[in-house]
Amino acid sequence: MFKSLGNSTCPDSACCCLRCRSQVAADDQVVDAEWRIGCDGCLEANKSCTCNNIIGNDGTAKDLKDVQHKANSSFLHAVVNMIGMLIGLGQLSTPYALETGGWASAFLLVGLGIVCAYSSHLLGKCLNYYPKSKNYPDIGYQAFGRRGRIIAATFIYMEIFMALVSYTISLHDNLNIVFLGTKINLAWPCLSTSQLLTVIAVLVALPSLWLRDLSSISFLSTAGILMSLLIFLSVAWTAIFGGITVNQTIPVLQIRNMPTVSGLYIFSFAGHIVFPNIQAGMKDPSKFTKVSIVSFTIVTVLYTSLAFMGAKMFGPHVNAQITLSLPRNLIVTHIALWATVLTPMTKYALEFAPFAMQLEHCLPESMKSRTKMIIRGGVGSFLLLLILALALSVPYFEYVLSLTGSLVSVGICIIFPCAFYIKIFWSQLSKPVLILNLVLIAIGFFMGVCGTISSMNYLIGSMQRGR
Repeated sequence: MFKSLGNSTCPDSACCCLRCRSQVAADDQVVDAEWRIGCDGCLEANKSCTCNNIIGNDGTAKDLKDVQHKANSSFLHAVVNMIGMLIGLGQLSTPYALETGGWASAFLLVGLGIVCAYSSHLLGKCLNYYPKSKNYPDIGYQAFGRRGRIIAATFIYMEIFMALVSYTISLHDNLNIVFLGTKINLAWPCLSTSQLLTVIAVLVALPSLWLRDLSSISFLSTAGILMSLLIFLSVAWTAIFGGITVNQTIPVLQIRNMPTVSGLYIFSFAGHIVFPNIQAGMKDPSKFTKVSIVSFTIVTVLYTSLAFMGAKMFGPHVNAQITLSLPRNLIVTHIALWATVLTPMTKYALEFAPFAMQLEHCLPESMKSRTKMIIRGGVGSFLLLLILALALSVPYFEYVLSLTGSLVSVGICIIFPCAFYIKIFWSQLSKPVLILNLVLIAIGFFMGVCGTISSMNYLIGSMQRGR
């Protein structure tokens, strides 16, 4: 998926640039062979970089135009990539969110899908304005300078960290059902069987964090998409052929629960951090907006149909993860449970890749490759064990997921794209467009504050009751 960063000497002595691998991060495949020297990597603010070369594997410099043909992702390929990035934990929680918020909250779900499609369009326009920007923090840099890059990167790492905590909680909950009745007795750890199984599963996935060339495990991204598809099909099969009467009454609207529900919904559409990479990998980047429209339409329809299916099947008894509500005697239930168990294990290495890149870049260039690998793997292993500890200590999936959506994802998906767009295109904006984006920023900020307070209150309350 990602390759490590190193340092490079820029031909232009006025600035010092970083080099990054030419890549298409969206489908977790690295375009092989070149190191790009990007002007977006200039370390000295207010100085532009005129170097436009790349360094090939043979060490020779080439012109950037000679390898631009490497970006050859088709329209369909880009749509599949974007859908794959959007579908994840969100589909597990949408039935619970719909039941908790009432069927009228489906309008919020659809509305957020439209808004997030629009914000992805804004990111595309910002990239077109600064073609050498290759990722989300780069757009923040072009809009607000170094502070914009730091804030964007901070939110990205926070979202990755908190999402992985949620993935691990999901892993624990589903393992508890998959191995229901299994007993593991060990003398020293004060852990339950399900907690021990979660520890074992995380330890099995841990060695993948030590791999430097993550393109070798890019198949994990495809596996994650297939797991999500299996979960959806399992719920649909249960609704149609599972022998369950799909006639539960869904409340119209439960306004007091909407702040928490909004956090769950917004997290379901969180994928913006890799959208710039999807556009950069497209053969025809001008079609990125159409890719966004098609992808968000498909995902929104999938989420909405899954939400109504789950809520109508189980009503107020629907679990925060729909897989935990499916009848235990059905084969499709076991398929869905195992798909949910395997999904987190496919995510750890890939989700840690951006952090690993940045960490290796910060290490001295003179440091040996083996030493860098040990540091990178050691830090990644420590963070994964920290995530494991948090997941076992705070096993409240819906509230952690809602907190992630409200505290972090709403900024990445709504607030930042609109703010970046306003700052970059300020002199070209019409008044209606300016007002629209300011309103979206205000709505995003309101949702973020209310959702964060609500989910934190529920989370703290659950932890106090659990003691």
